[in-house]
Amino acid sequence: MDLITRLRALRRLKPLPEPERPVAVRSVAIIMDGNARWAKRRRLPVIAGHDAGTRALHRTIDGALELGIDSLCVFAFSTENWSRPQEEVEALMELFVDAVERELPHLVRKGVRARFVGRRDRAPERVAETMDGLEAATLGGTRMQLWIAFDYGGRAELVDAARRLVEDGIDPRDVDENAVASRLYAPEMPDPDLFIRTSGELRMSNFLLWQAAYSELVFVDTLWPDFGEEQLRSALGDYAPRPRRFGGGGARSSTACWWP
Repeated sequence: MDLITRLRALRRLKPLPEPERPVAVRSVAIIMDGNARWAKRRRLPVIAGHDAGTRALHRTIDGALELGIDSLCVFAFSTENWSRPQEEVEALMELFVDAVERELPHLVRKGVRARFVGRRDRAPERVAETMDGLEAATLGGTRMQLWIAFDYGGRAELVDAARRLVEDGIDPRDVDENAVASRLYAPEMPDPDLFIRTSGELRMSNFLLWQAAYSELVFVDTLWPDFGEEQLRSALGDYAPRPRRFGGGGARSSTACWWP
């Protein structure tokens, strides 16, 4: 083949597609685990570990804002936590109210909108009022969505969604993923890009079973009270080179860059 023929052949070739732009991490979910072990190692009462955990959440929220995260969902109190010793549960409820009152001005100032995910009918009256007050006070926040999973269980959420399908009289032929998703506790909450669990445990523990179907998982050894922006940044770094496939054979997007 002479040079002229080669040039004509090259002109007929289609240009290679441009590589997809890196996608930032916009939604993160965290199982905040390790409070009790943190306290035990320091020979402190368990509630001291939970109190340190609230301060770790303060640091993590600030870190998430710094890193450009739009949505942060944290597992604060599971449906199984009611089975803990009554004294510990009562102390946790008291700590919850105190922490919200302490952090509320900071959340408002930072532009964070806080909402709760899970059941509310079993919360003590003062806790329920605190939840309502936090949501009302932060309603105008637009910088980041903070979802607090309280009295939450992934299986319970799916059972409740199925119950709503029946109550709404949905024809079985019309039941699809959209029908289920619209009946979850917070249908508007985005699925997490990244799912983090602290303390070295390698379980999802009934957290966001539907929403985390295609999330990237990162398990870190740090106990929750020692977690903060540095550890969050490191987890995002672990996430960064992973291709997102969403159940398909090929990567749909690259996550080679996660910072804002």
